[in-house]
Amino acid sequence: MTFHPLVFILALLHAFIGWRLAPELAAPWAWVLGVSLVLSTCLMPLGLMGSRAFRQPWADRLSWAGLLLMGLFSTAFVLTALRDVGLLLAWGVDATGLVTMPLDVLRRFSAQGVPLLALAVTFSGFLNARRTPAIVRVDVPIAGLPAALHGFTLAQISDVHVGPTIKHAYLARIVARVNTLGADVVAITGDLVDGKVAELAAHVAPLTSLRSTHGTFFVTGNHEYYSGAHAWIIELRRLGLTVLMNEHVVLHHGRLLGSDTNFAAVQRTASSGGANGSASLGSDLKNLAQDDSQTVAALVLAGVTDYTAHHFDPSHRSDPALALLGAPASALIRILLAHQPRSAQAAHDAGFDLQLSGHTHGGQFWPWNLFVPMQQPFTAGLNKLHSLWVYTSRGTGYWGPPKRFGAPSEITALRLVAA
Repeated sequence: MTFHPLVFILALLHAFIGWRLAPELAAPWAWVLGVSLVLSTCLMPLGLMGSRAFRQPWADRLSWAGLLLMGLFSTAFVLTALRDVGLLLAWGVDATGLVTMPLDVLRRFSAQGVPLLALAVTFSGFLNARRTPAIVRVDVPIAGLPAALHGFTLAQISDVHVGPTIKHAYLARIVARVNTLGADVVAITGDLVDGKVAELAAHVAPLTSLRSTHGTFFVTGNHEYYSGAHAWIIELRRLGLTVLMNEHVVLHHGRLLGSDTNFAAVQRTASSGGANGSASLGSDLKNLAQDDSQTVAALVLAGVTDYTAHHFDPSHRSDPALALLGAPASALIRILLAHQPRSAQAAHDAGFDLQLSGHTHGGQFWPWNLFVPMQQPFTAGLNKLHSLWVYTSRGTGYWGPPKRFGAPSEITALRLVAA
């Protein structure tokens, strides 16, 4: 949508708030509300378009102002609409004659309450969004889980959205907290960035400090494609991340009998044209294949491109079955990284045990969480589709307004346990 139609639509929506609230406010506050609505109408579009219309540092400053006002407007608009519903119900009760309702008092105090409540919700949401995400621990019961994989941990971060309001320092705090987990795998399930490599490369650099037994694995989200996915794939690989593009790796994990040393090895197989080919694991893995007395087991970790990737590049069409092609039958546990939960049906059909997703942000702030099920099968948390477990992260950052209300951000520590 171009700038002028966007401003026109926003002006109408802001005018609705002013029309419903301003007449019930005392003169000074009515003027404050009016000026605030005009500023919000002008600055909100700049919050979305600032990086394209202005140079730094003004681009980020305008983005901050516009996005903060976007969050405030969103809540104010919803509360204004709910106020009208409440007043309509009160009028209906009053019209019955059974109960006399103080309609004038209700109109005046509710008009005063809407801006105050919107400010309080927005301030609370800002604090929740900007804090370092809490660790959410989840046990995933897997039938037939090999003993060597009992307690295998995956640290998932998703939907960080490094961009106008999320920078190097925010991501560095996330990385530091992930590293406290001592995870076996770090999984980044898409929507890492909102901007071009040239703008944000320095701000994603903290990812090089992520530590885990088997490494960090990444799959693209829809926002990578908005931001130039091909360039980001190259950049993330340069930083040492393994980007899985409809392909998989085989993780050999466990402990050698008679030893206090954990065994960990990653075998890459060419399940798609984007794979790097097989990697030799050396004599240890060959010996393990011949000696079943060792408590080491294989796990397939696969990743697909975003569910909508084919709209940007037909060769990137998301395909869970292709991601599993060539996986060894001896690897009984199969985990898929897929940005959107709606990849779940194809993941189940392909034979995966667990899918890790994001995309939804858990709705990010009320009431938008109520609309997520219209597009996605799951909104947040651990759910099951037939025999497939699906964990949907509420996201580690946020998109758009720096605001989370009723959907706190998270770093997820998933642990595989025997069912």
